[in-house]
Amino acid sequence: MNFHKAPVNNVSEVTINVSDLQKSLDFYQEVIGFKVISQIGNEAELSADGKTTLLRLVRPSNPMNQHRTSGLYHFAILLPKRSDLAAFLRHLSTKDIRLGASDHAVSEALYLDDPDGNGIEIYRDRAPEEWSWNDGQVHMVTEPLNVQEVLKTETGEPFNGLPEDTVMGHLHLHVANIEEAVHFYTKGLGLDMILRFGPQAAFLGFDNYHHHIAVNVWNGVGAPKPDKNSTGLNYYVMKYHTAEAVEKTVENLRELGYEVEETSEGYFSEDPSGNRVLISE
Repeated sequence: MNFHKAPVNNVSEVTINVSDLQKSLDFYQEVIGFKVISQIGNEAELSADGKTTLLRLVRPSNPMNQHRTSGLYHFAILLPKRSDLAAFLRHLSTKDIRLGASDHAVSEALYLDDPDGNGIEIYRDRAPEEWSWNDGQVHMVTEPLNVQEVLKTETGEPFNGLPEDTVMGHLHLHVANIEEAVHFYTKGLGLDMILRFGPQAAFLGFDNYHHHIAVNVWNGVGAPKPDKNSTGLNYYVMKYHTAEAVEKTVENLRELGYEVEETSEGYFSEDPSGNRVLISE
């Protein structure tokens, strides 16, 4: 089952604000392994395969770095295989980077921040047949990653950038109110509740994926929206795979009272905490 291409809807691309475009480009190429597709003015598009944009960097006119707001917790880059995670881990060991590592039962993940503190997860999924479900909710945990077991899968090939089959795996967001966020993502965008961590966090996905979107209130209930010039999330793309699905989603959002703006790229809306989404086919 491929949860990141048609017919499954998915987060296909994320745009973040950065304070120093060149510094960020150096980091995302040298540390993360992206390729630059284009750089025009204060924007750059990054890719794993040289063609498909996964991450867009934007330097706002007056960048600032705000804390304890809604917005980006992390975006997550999904690698095709466990051996790719091993190669990435070995690559990171040559850099002076602060790193977190977790086993989530459904996946194995590494965590780090870019120069502006934007959160990044690099992970690989276990096969869906290995996931456990209890009363319709997927079993997820946060336990230490068995780094030695991961490294045993190394092929001996040096890290040479992100594999071409790398995709944007999911997006995890700070929100001001869990119930309001869940309402927007389930009733508006059409995701299913996959796992609920009480009043603190919710994991939502299409077609029983462990999560395409996660939301939390770890920056505080009622966390304010960031300034549009703040580093962090600018917007993300939620890709639907038919024009009918896009139209139905837009109709749902408008009926629920959410604002939707039609543009040449698609339809922009935002969740109640100000996280902007581009609804696109």
